[in-house]
Amino acid sequence: MPSSRPSASLTDWSTHTGVTLLHTIATAVVGLSEITDLEAFALPYPAEAQRALDRTVLACLLRGAQPPASLPELLTWCRTRPIEDWPLELPQDAFGPDDFLIDPDSARPTQLCHEWWVRARDSAAEQYDRIVIHWAMRLCRESEDPESYTAFRRLLVERPVLTGNDMFEVATDLAFEPVREIIGQIYDHVPDNFCQDGVYVTCARCLTLLVPLTDGGWWCERDRCRRQGQPPLGRRLRADEVGSLSQLKRPLRQFVTGPGRAEADLERELRALRLPVEMWPGFDAYDLRITFPDGWVWAVDVKDWAHPGLLGRAATMVRPEPPYDEACWVVPQYRVDARRDYLEVYARNRTHVAGGLPLLTDRRLVAAARARLRGDRGPAARLVQTGDDTSTDGASDA
Repeated sequence: MPSSRPSASLTDWSTHTGVTLLHTIATAVVGLSEITDLEAFALPYPAEAQRALDRTVLACLLRGAQPPASLPELLTWCRTRPIEDWPLELPQDAFGPDDFLIDPDSARPTQLCHEWWVRARDSAAEQYDRIVIHWAMRLCRESEDPESYTAFRRLLVERPVLTGNDMFEVATDLAFEPVREIIGQIYDHVPDNFCQDGVYVTCARCLTLLVPLTDGGWWCERDRCRRQGQPPLGRRLRADEVGSLSQLKRPLRQFVTGPGRAEADLERELRALRLPVEMWPGFDAYDLRITFPDGWVWAVDVKDWAHPGLLGRAATMVRPEPPYDEACWVVPQYRVDARRDYLEVYARNRTHVAGGLPLLTDRRLVAAARARLRGDRGPAARLVQTGDDTSTDGASDA
């Protein structure tokens, strides 16, 4: 049920000094991970990392706490201390239980860390993933080729890893003609630290490359996979056979491939109910357009975020075209299973520009679709509940 506590606002968060510092630390961690191993550093530190250390030390001293003595010690904090144990002045919804900035097993930035990093960037500047998506939209619109845009989106969801042969196949596929120049820029060469005993391995669930661990195991960067246990091994790619190996840049893997897997799962479930589902209609106005036999239309955007407060603060109304009767955002059920107050925290931090946008679990959405197909027109078959604009009752389906 929705909380009766006052809604948080952007102003409320901005009055907490720890929020800006957490943005700074996350930015430093992500930046360091892109240039070196997070477990090995030498002076001088990069400017952003030194800034994060200096500000953390100052914040600790102001609160009478023992500060980290060096950047390696600050990174140890990120890996071994949940954010709730940091001596920072943060709002209630800025962290959840056992939230880390660096994964304890792999020493890689967590998805949560990347979300704090994204929210730290200048709000006037487009996020990298959105720049790529908008670029593809523009090129496909100019070519009057919506099918190419859909093919491009499916490429990012279904093929985040490409061998040299895969890249040649994509480069010569006429379906990608309008966006060919983009594809060559959004895949990076895979570094050697993804290789173990001469083999690269993908995750059979999310299709991204697994990271080898020192104990011989493998780590998946997707929260969803880790919560389901050890990642199932997918494609085994021998370095001496595949030649060049490329993967999507991390922002695209996180904010397009990850949610895209959830979108594909939802599409499959809804089609199993014999419902027509259009993916990314109107050049990605939203993710799924679901049309019922009586002509009623739902518009759905899928968001797979670790942090419900940041998701609430990022919420905006679903674009009105193509037209629909009801709209919502959807989060995978495992997020609510992992954090029972997920929907409540989202609602508490949702901004006024979202216009009361409801957030449902994917399980709740499918249940509502089944109810509507049975002829139900009551609350169980609706996305927006009458007299309650929060619509966060999906937790009951956990």
